[in-house]
Amino acid sequence: MDAVTTRGLSRRFGEVLAVDSLDLDIAEGAVFGLLGPDGAGKSTLIRMLATVLRPDAGEARVFGHSVTTERERVTPRIGYMSQRFSMYPDLTVEENLAFFATVRGVTRAERRSRSASLLESMGLAEFSHRQAQFLSGGMKQKLMLATTLMHSPDLLLLDEPTTGVDPVSRREFWRILAGLHREGRTVLVATPYMDEAERCTRIAFLSGGSVRQSGTPEEVKARVPGRQLEVSAPDPRAALAALAGVPGVASAHLLGDVVRVLWSPSDDPARLLPLLPEGAGVREIPPDMEAVFAYLAEAAA
Repeated sequence: MDAVTTRGLSRRFGEVLAVDSLDLDIAEGAVFGLLGPDGAGKSTLIRMLATVLRPDAGEARVFGHSVTTERERVTPRIGYMSQRFSMYPDLTVEENLAFFATVRGVTRAERRSRSASLLESMGLAEFSHRQAQFLSGGMKQKLMLATTLMHSPDLLLLDEPTTGVDPVSRREFWRILAGLHREGRTVLVATPYMDEAERCTRIAFLSGGSVRQSGTPEEVKARVPGRQLEVSAPDPRAALAALAGVPGVASAHLLGDVVRVLWSPSDDPARLLPLLPEGAGVREIPPDMEAVFAYLAEAAA
């Protein structure tokens, strides 16, 4: 049985169709990444699976149970972490854990043992008596994850959990997710970070509320046509402008101080050099998720 199955799932907000007849299957034990531009429908999908929003059409099942007609069978098995920090700022780390565990029906004895284990594993034990409002951004996200895990859910629904968090804290957060994956938990995570997408066992690219591509990261990268080039130049923005409309350039975008280009495999990339600013260089590099995202976003526009 899959952890998540949707068929024809749709949700509208007024004139905006946020999720459009979406079909999706997520296997048990997967770390499944949702990618896509802002407004693609990622948060709406997660909120429907979390039973926070009711679908307008279609169906969604979590471990075989309907999110609309069997909510009482779904909610004990899921842990939902929203984009916004939702802990009580004037409660301590320990008090927040105790409160949300009580809401979820975790017994007093289980609360104590699970709280101690989670705080230790997430590096929060020494901050257990600190009020949540005085935690760093990374610590706040780990606290939210800890409260999400207090009732031992089988499926984690994480809506861009590391947005705005520093790189070190993001790596630590994903170390924790890797441990949960080894335990057999299923994770559905929306992320704007392509290095996080590479860590997923499967990904889906959403646009306009529909899945445009899905598979393992390697499978999705293999479907994007062309080779990836890296263009270095004294003025990267001038190099990007020079590539606009050039035949053979499937997509081009800035990444730091270089330009990443998807290039048609039938053409010799050396012919780009005369078109670029003086001092520019071109080299071929392995495809990455940044290029995939840029290509799929441009194709869906």
